[in-house]
Amino acid sequence: MLALVAAVAGCGEPATPPPDTSNGQRIVTLAPHLTELVFSAGAGDRLVGVVAYSDFPEAAQALPVIGDAFRIDPEQLAAVDPDLVLAWEGGNPDEALDQLETRGYRVIRLATESLFDVADNLEAIGRLTGTGDMAQRAAGDYRAALEKLAATHRGREPITVFYQVSPQPLYTVGGRHAISDMIRVCGGRNVFDDLGQLAPVVSLEAVIDRDPEVIIASNYGDPLERWRGWPDLSAARNGNLYTVDAALVTRPGLRMLEGTRAVCRHLDEARQNRD
Repeated sequence: MLALVAAVAGCGEPATPPPDTSNGQRIVTLAPHLTELVFSAGAGDRLVGVVAYSDFPEAAQALPVIGDAFRIDPEQLAAVDPDLVLAWEGGNPDEALDQLETRGYRVIRLATESLFDVADNLEAIGRLTGTGDMAQRAAGDYRAALEKLAATHRGREPITVFYQVSPQPLYTVGGRHAISDMIRVCGGRNVFDDLGQLAPVVSLEAVIDRDPEVIIASNYGDPLERWRGWPDLSAARNGNLYTVDAALVTRPGLRMLEGTRAVCRHLDEARQNRD
């Protein structure tokens, strides 16, 4: 659960193009979604180390694990001897990344705030690894598919949504988060889009007061059980309680397109279920 909340909270600052474009030949990634992006950019064969939970694609599971998003084992990192470390801006601790740079590692920090930043990061990785053509094609396909989804849902009746990251504590997402971007693409509105925090904790009373028409939860245990006990809540009354695969919405890689499609399907169904 901590990994899930951290993944949500880490989608923060907008992506910044890396200044150094020399090709990385021995790459370490410090977040699971960065591992996915390296494979998507056509440079998976350059990866020599990853962090815990880097389980997609399947080939990533065979790579050495050099720590997790918060703690890197210096001996394991030295053993794989990377010439490029891809870091998670807003997710990996700044002090840890500063220490890596002090030790002489080349660290490039990438961040995601919007769905379209995923494509920007993919192209940046392509430039860093010398696989720019493949990365640009994949990024272009991703952008085109997102734009098509947005065009399809533009003008559809607005619908309010509560996104639940975890049931206890009750984490959600603020308006600057990529998940809120997904909801907007699908013609919805996050009921907590006025919150500045990326992954704030909210109260049960606050959710009830904002009375969302739809509740979507990350698929962790039985995340919707509590809401079934509130039949006066619009989402519960109309049966608009849904789950999505957390990996498809919290990891800012190309699979976010699949996650956005799932959110759109749920909102389309919810519109049909209105009183």
